[in-house]
Amino acid sequence: MSEAKSPTPTPGDTYKGWLFKWTNYIKGYQRRWFVLSNGLLSYYRTQAEMGHTCRGTINLATANIAVEDSCNFVISNGGAQTYHLKASSEVERQRWITALELAKAKAHPEANSFTESYCVFSPNSGQGGDCRNTEIQSTLRTLNSKVEDLATCNDLIVKHGSALQRSLSELEGLRVAVDMGEKVKQVTERATLFRITSNAMINACRDFLSVAQSHSKRWQKALQTEREQRIRLEETLEQLAKQHNHLERAFRGATVLPPSFSNPALGNKGAVSGKADASDEDDDNEFFDAMEEPAEFITVPADPKYHRRSGSNISGISSETGTDDQSFDELSLASNPESPQPLELEPVRQRRTRIPDKPNYYLNLWSIMKNCIGKELSKIPMPVNFNEPLSMLQRLSEDLEYYELLDKAAKCHSSLEQMCYVAAFTVSSYSTTVHRTGKPFNPLLGETFELDRHRECGYRSLCEQVSHHPPAAAHHAFSEKGWTLRQEITLASKFRGKYLSIMPLGSIQCIFEKSNNHYSWKKVTTTVHNIIVGKLWIDQSGEIDVVNHKTGDRCHLKFAPYSYFSRDVPRKVTGVVTDKDGKAHYVLSGTWDEKMEFSKIMQSSKGENGTEGKQRTVYQTLKAKEMWRKNPLPEGAENMYYFSSLALTLNEPEEGVAPTDSRRRPDQRLMEEGHWDEANAEKQRLEEKQRSARREREKEAVKAASSPEEAVTEASISDSPLKSAHPDTYQALWFEKIDDPVSGETLHIYKGGYWEAKEQGNWDLCPDIF
Repeated sequence: MSEAKSPTPTPGDTYKGWLFKWTNYIKGYQRRWFVLSNGLLSYYRTQAEMGHTCRGTINLATANIAVEDSCNFVISNGGAQTYHLKASSEVERQRWITALELAKAKAHPEANSFTESYCVFSPNSGQGGDCRNTEIQSTLRTLNSKVEDLATCNDLIVKHGSALQRSLSELEGLRVAVDMGEKVKQVTERATLFRITSNAMINACRDFLSVAQSHSKRWQKALQTEREQRIRLEETLEQLAKQHNHLERAFRGATVLPPSFSNPALGNKGAVSGKADASDEDDDNEFFDAMEEPAEFITVPADPKYHRRSGSNISGISSETGTDDQSFDELSLASNPESPQPLELEPVRQRRTRIPDKPNYYLNLWSIMKNCIGKELSKIPMPVNFNEPLSMLQRLSEDLEYYELLDKAAKCHSSLEQMCYVAAFTVSSYSTTVHRTGKPFNPLLGETFELDRHRECGYRSLCEQVSHHPPAAAHHAFSEKGWTLRQEITLASKFRGKYLSIMPLGSIQCIFEKSNNHYSWKKVTTTVHNIIVGKLWIDQSGEIDVVNHKTGDRCHLKFAPYSYFSRDVPRKVTGVVTDKDGKAHYVLSGTWDEKMEFSKIMQSSKGENGTEGKQRTVYQTLKAKEMWRKNPLPEGAENMYYFSSLALTLNEPEEGVAPTDSRRRPDQRLMEEGHWDEANAEKQRLEEKQRSARREREKEAVKAASSPEEAVTEASISDSPLKSAHPDTYQALWFEKIDDPVSGETLHIYKGGYWEAKEQGNWDLCPDIF
């Protein structure tokens, strides 16, 4: 920055120099050449670029300048542009701050914008516009002259005040009574000058205040008029854009979503949303462009003749008729008249509806980062401040919040109708994640969690942590209504600077006892945005194929990623249910955080080519029916980690559960009660205990390799399920690893014994992990 012309440039001068500008989390601060001229701050990579390539410019007239520390400062103009800058020294930073503040003051943003808006938007614009402009200019000149008077008075007060102070100091030092009279006279004269100057400044302040007050109401009224005009203009442009979009789609002859979709203005985008935002980062700036994939299909209302025809054949797979005045539940029950009516099961106990409010503790990120220097990533103790008081096993059990969908699916006679319910259940498992930015506790090896709702809801669920590296959890749930759900999930994650992608590996399977239909699917990618800076938010994106291995039916679901530029409804999910021959029977649409609807396809045809030359299928559908809707969150959920009604009960203490149950984790319990410091200490103790157990398994593995016969003898004596020939493997207590002959996948299947052990109260096989 040695090229800077002066520390405080005068108006019209150009101020130049080198500064370090923040680019991104990979490259950090980069050296850039900055030029301040005529109220504009521009920057270039090098001085040679000044003649042809400007990397960015910010207008100081509306900018905010903030100092962070001795060398860093930030320039922002309302969020559209923000420069994080760093000078080489505190002196250089102060020079730039002085120059920027002076340039901002000379820009007169308020006077210029007000003058233009008052002349343009004043009701008297026209013949009286020039008079108004002249009046404003005259007022501004008067105010400027008063400001100059105040500046002059200020200089005089400083001058006379200093002289008066010197005289008082000399007066205190006098010892001879003869000189006392002369000095007192001198002090009196200077005090009189100081009083006169002060009075002049007070009068000038009074005049300035009077002029400002006399015009402030008129200026405020003119400013309000300009704001109202701007709002009306924005509303007009928005209406024109909607009308243009509507006319364009009407011209193409496509009505996109079924008529009952909640927001038709947002629903005119297409039944399937596009790909993720494509981002192109060029050193300093990031440019986002949402490349929306053209819809593979569109839906239009079916011909009225289908609504008038008989609905006697509505359940058949090959049926081409249907009714639009019956709910999906009625269709399912009508298809299976022998199904008994559901029994009203009264709960056997009153579950809790609240947990202690989340405390507002300050988190010092630097204190965490500096303790991580030189450590392995797997051994970094992350504080519970990032967590929620639930384990990953309990989060898996939350998939059963909308178990009623599987109950209804079990009653369906048609496999295609059953597929719709299974697909809705798949989407419903993500509804609890929209506000849940807290990280669940990592389960310890051998940790379990049971969810016994047999008498209340008709199902029982059990989870077990079956592997630690990589972390994997097995889940098994069965219901007396005739369905079984099992899954094994391993999480893989990638940190990409500004966001974290979590990819669940493994599959989920659902088997229905009566029909022997065997379904399987995988989970989509979860993305946590604003990991470093900003408010955390979560998005789900990707595709899911739900497959019925018995019949060959398939449902292809698409979770549209969030796009700032998309006019589509956010968090959108669309899908098509097809049979083994590829014929489409149902269209699914909705959002993963609110609801899912279905529409029965009455006829399909090939439509016109899309924007990229793809030929789209046009489905004629009946009126959409709601299949699933999210339950409202309990009152005060924002203070309870945004837990749902089910989530609030998951960590509630229960008698008779296994000693390895997540409810018995001391660190998790302490966090729920608000004792976070104690929870952090307990969390480190448990993690160290788990590492010690792994070191013991390593020793035993080495011993087994050196003397197999002795190792076999010791293994036969020990009954601990944590004993294994390899330190990273674990002999699961309640699950066994098999190759599924139906899906062809390898996963852990429940082998039985847990619920019998609970009835007997015998937990001798459980390891000591807490």
